[in-house]
Amino acid sequence: MAPAGLNYSRDERVLCFHHEVLYEAKIMDLKHSVPDDRKSPYEYLVHYKGWKNTWDDWVPQERLRKFTDENRELAAQIRREVTAQNWAKNNANAKIPKRRGGSDSGRGSEERQSSVPAKGNKRGRDNEIEKEDQFHSRPSIRIMLPDNLKALLVDDWENVTKNQQVVALPAPHSVNGILQTYSDEEKPKRINTAEKDVLQEVISGIKEYFDKSLDKILLYKFEREQYRLLRQKWETGAENYADKGPLDIYGAHHLLRLFAVLPELIAQTNMDQQSINHLREELSKFSIWLSRHSEQFFSNKYINATAEYMEKATGVPIQNPGTATSRLV
Repeated sequence: MAPAGLNYSRDERVLCFHHEVLYEAKIMDLKHSVPDDRKSPYEYLVHYKGWKNTWDDWVPQERLRKFTDENRELAAQIRREVTAQNWAKNNANAKIPKRRGGSDSGRGSEERQSSVPAKGNKRGRDNEIEKEDQFHSRPSIRIMLPDNLKALLVDDWENVTKNQQVVALPAPHSVNGILQTYSDEEKPKRINTAEKDVLQEVISGIKEYFDKSLDKILLYKFEREQYRLLRQKWETGAENYADKGPLDIYGAHHLLRLFAVLPELIAQTNMDQQSINHLREELSKFSIWLSRHSEQFFSNKYINATAEYMEKATGVPIQNPGTATSRLV
């Protein structure tokens, strides 16, 4: 029987975080973080595959992940996202012209002059610079969205804003149901209580963000009339809507929209970088899982609006209703 707290063994093949990226590695040795305290957490000496031995490092358990197909997919997705971000950053920097004495274009010079504060405003200028530095120094989070989910986001936008359709609701798989299914599948994979607690905390956070941001951020203008009609039902308990709410009515399409705006929402929090990294990993794992089950959870269709709905949603009378007669809710 392995000692308490020992979740990895010598010579085990693992994945290990080095900064933001997960690399394949092998555990060479292990020890207690406090040599004289047998109850202290273990540390692991890892050798990164393909790296020189000089990069071998003692790491805490929090940086290790089991070498599973799921975690390997997560590692590949993280690496693609980091590579893409670095490429974009370098490409943007390459496009910034370097200033040479007296050789600025007339437009560039004019733009700079128009943006220079008047004399005597040094304190105001310093405050603006400080505010900007504080904004850019906030921890950022990149959620790894697989390509098929990105395509679904684009289709979703076109269906609602261009085709003037809405997602059929209540969704056959609600946000609550989707998150519960994920929890039931993921929890047995967690090797200790702390990891299970993190899973539950993240799922609770997703629910809270969704519930509070649905009508304020996630809905397109054309969907607000549908939301109003649904809200009347769950507030009055009509048509078996008693004890229901957004998490029980809306599904994968709107949940995916939340993941598109979460980076901006999380940037407004006071989370430290380590917490941000853990959260990014958890959310990215969920997005990969959702991608694998997309055919199941994105099964509800878009429907055409009734003429009455079109008038209320757009404020424009419909002269020729045509076939726009599908019931919305």
